[in-house]
Amino acid sequence: MTEGRIYAISISPERGQLKKEVVDADVIENYGIEKDGHAGEWGRQITCLNWTRVQETNKAHELNAGPGDFAENILIEGIDFSSLSVGSRFKLGTSVVLEVTQIGKEDHPSIVSRTFGVSLLPSEGLFCKVIRGGKIKKGDLVKVV
Repeated sequence: MTEGRIYAISISPERGQLKKEVVDADVIENYGIEKDGHAGEWGRQITCLNWTRVQETNKAHELNAGPGDFAENILIEGIDFSSLSVGSRFKLGTSVVLEVTQIGKEDHPSIVSRTFGVSLLPSEGLFCKVIRGGKIKKGDLVKVV
């Protein structure tokens, strides 16, 4: 599937924290989401997870994790992440364009694994840089370009 929707947007003021859901966000080119601790001039400005995988993990591990609980910025529903690779781009809303710079990351004891006993970012997180900024909101269309 090459089209989906933003299920949720979450931010935290500092790294190493669970994120809190927000209704909308300003995304800044080559920086990330305004007021998010992971924003900056590097390759992991925004993290995305597949909402279906969060639901499956909740069921498998008897959890009730929601938006931001896996330390992701954007939960996306309706797109098969396995079809994406480093360099893939997708458009969120009317203007924001993200490029995948990394899939997964080194696994280390984190606030997520200490809280829930499981983490998705090390194996499934899409780490992205912002190619074009703008405003996004929950429910916006996401399209692989």
